[in-house]
Amino acid sequence: MTRRVLFLGGTGTISAAGVRRARERGDDVTVLNRGTGRRPLPDGVRSLEADLHEPDAVSAALGDEEFDVVAQFVAFTSDQVEADIARFENRCGQYVFISSASAYQKPPARLPITESTPLRNPYWQYSRDKIACEDALVDAYRERGFPMTIIRPSHTYDQRMLPTLGRWTDVARMRAGRPVVVHGDGTSLWTITHADDVAVGLVGLFGHPDAIGEAFTITGDHAPTWDRIYGWLAEAAGVPHPEFVHVASETLARFAPDLGPTLVGDKAHSVVFDCAKVRALVPDFAPTIGFDEGARQIIAHHDAHPHLQRVDDDLDRLFDRIVAHAHAAG
Repeated sequence: MTRRVLFLGGTGTISAAGVRRARERGDDVTVLNRGTGRRPLPDGVRSLEADLHEPDAVSAALGDEEFDVVAQFVAFTSDQVEADIARFENRCGQYVFISSASAYQKPPARLPITESTPLRNPYWQYSRDKIACEDALVDAYRERGFPMTIIRPSHTYDQRMLPTLGRWTDVARMRAGRPVVVHGDGTSLWTITHADDVAVGLVGLFGHPDAIGEAFTITGDHAPTWDRIYGWLAEAAGVPHPEFVHVASETLARFAPDLGPTLVGDKAHSVVFDCAKVRALVPDFAPTIGFDEGARQIIAHHDAHPHLQRVDDDLDRLFDRIVAHAHAAG
């Protein structure tokens, strides 16, 4: 069965993989965004342009079209979701909202995290906003039967996306023989999933009647330590003996307040997920790409595209100050 699927976004890490998967499945795919995406669209995908936060522009681009599935990747506040509810009610068979596993209780009271784990993150506004988005959707489903499905991915990457604090700056420091800052003691477990694997679960829920009114965690079972994640990147970058400097997340948050919420509100904690719920509906969902392979893909892609090798000079200097502080304290 061919479904008409609208991706709001469509060129981000998860959404681009979802677009590819949907096309492979034979869906009729339309992407609506500003036309400035970083990832190319597959052949056969229709592209519409509009700023998704400009309601009149979105209405002009879509007209009165209807879709079997609308997948929203770039709504981050409840007013944006409420605008979608008003726009797509009675115009889509399923509205799929991409939330975040960072919305789950932090620190987690127990592992593994499941869909029944409470939603509470007092440290990160991004997560609280996603919870508010979910609340609006749940209310619309309960009150009027709005056909929503909530997706909660965790840390998802592809060949363009480095998962470390400094991204390419960390790789450049490794290759230059300079120390790299790792939060905590490097031993906490972190679930990290390739976008191609997440897309299997995501697209598998498109049009599934049992997904309506439900929330699903979509991650893999792959949960290496942070030291292993950095170590695999070092190996892929040809650095056999990288120097890691471990710094408490709270200390890093004092040095770099912008990093504080994502560290204290998410990455500082071990997170392991139970994805039995999505597997029950999507038997094909069986993530296979470990970050040892993922790291090789990332380094190979960046080495083949030197313009992506962006070193953040301000962050680089900040890391030097943090390293100096750690050495003086230790």
